[in-house]
Amino acid sequence: MLSIATVGKVHLAPGATDLRKSIDGLSALVSAVFQLDPFSDQWFVFCNRQRDKLKILRWDHNGFWLYYRRLERGRFKWPTTQSNGTLCITRRQLQWLLDGLTIEQKHAHRPVHARIAV
Repeated sequence: MLSIATVGKVHLAPGATDLRKSIDGLSALVSAVFQLDPFSDQWFVFCNRQRDKLKILRWDHNGFWLYYRRLERGRFKWPTTQSNGTLCITRRQLQWLLDGLTIEQKHAHRPVHARIAV
């Protein structure tokens, strides 16, 4: 089950990715193209050209998880980045993306961090 509460860093692959790639192809892409460690606690998110399918690759202590999401209607609001690296986003932004929203929610409440008085 996908639980974003355990997410470390989240990296979005820029542009469209050929989602015929499976675990081996996507982990090779993470390693060779993005120069990142696919065995880390980071999540790697890929989207197809039509923006109606996503794959999320993540390493668990003894194997990979590959999550696949296909929309029956609509499109993911995939950011348009022109970089060769990845776009690092927060857990909250990942949830917005999965919910069909953009990762830049101008009307969202800002996070509040409690200060402990000593």
